[in-house]
Amino acid sequence: MQRLSTNSGLPASDLTAQDSLKDRLSSSPDPSFGTWISSSSFVCLDALKQMGFEWFMVDTEHSQVNPETMAAMMADLSGSGATPFVRVGNLDPYLVKQALDAGARGILVPLVNTEAQARAAVAYAKYPPDGIRGAAAGASSGYGRHLASYLRAANAETTVGVQIETTEALDHLEAIAGVSGVDILFVGPQDLTLSLGLLDDRKNEKVRDAMRRVVAACERHGKIAGTLVIDVEEKRAAVDLGFRFISLASDVRFLIQGAQDYLNA
Repeated sequence: MQRLSTNSGLPASDLTAQDSLKDRLSSSPDPSFGTWISSSSFVCLDALKQMGFEWFMVDTEHSQVNPETMAAMMADLSGSGATPFVRVGNLDPYLVKQALDAGARGILVPLVNTEAQARAAVAYAKYPPDGIRGAAAGASSGYGRHLASYLRAANAETTVGVQIETTEALDHLEAIAGVSGVDILFVGPQDLTLSLGLLDDRKNEKVRDAMRRVVAACERHGKIAGTLVIDVEEKRAAVDLGFRFISLASDVRFLIQGAQDYLNA
């Protein structure tokens, strides 16, 4: 697995676009593999950070991660070679600011169903004139020590992902994919399966067809297709479908599967 040097211990403002995961995704057809932190556990993140994942997605939508824990997780990933992302809990400028000020290099916004919502996600993540993000002397700028350079680099280097996980989002797929500043269209496979009326049948061909539509839209509009997989078969299918930003399960799933393997043995 390719190792990136996205967070080399330098402040974010000193990291060039050539060193960023965002640049790698735009210039290479190879998939990028990360994982989900859904346990709210700093220990789990710390244990996994040197294993070769290119990025981590700290989940604040379905996990009880408070701002202090999120900030500690972002700091812990600095210098690890893995890029820190945060899935915010909602399309909300406050939540986006909290994540980016804490040091996240990108955000993922759930339940983006329309072009207007996708444009709002970009606006919340970008400083003027590209958006409405407010400036602060947070961890992302070395608590203000590198604010000038951070302000000049952040818009280009911040990755914005939006989740495609409903039939409404599929209906507006082309418009969402066409929004400037959106980098990743991320299929939430379980919620999309539910929205399609299939409950937990996430391997159903209707789900795969919807995923193909997302990949095709990304290819037409120069975006990156992302998703989360829960087993090796799903990983292979995601790669074959053309997904390039792929979460390999989650810390909690690793814990459960490891325990189950020992019990079965």
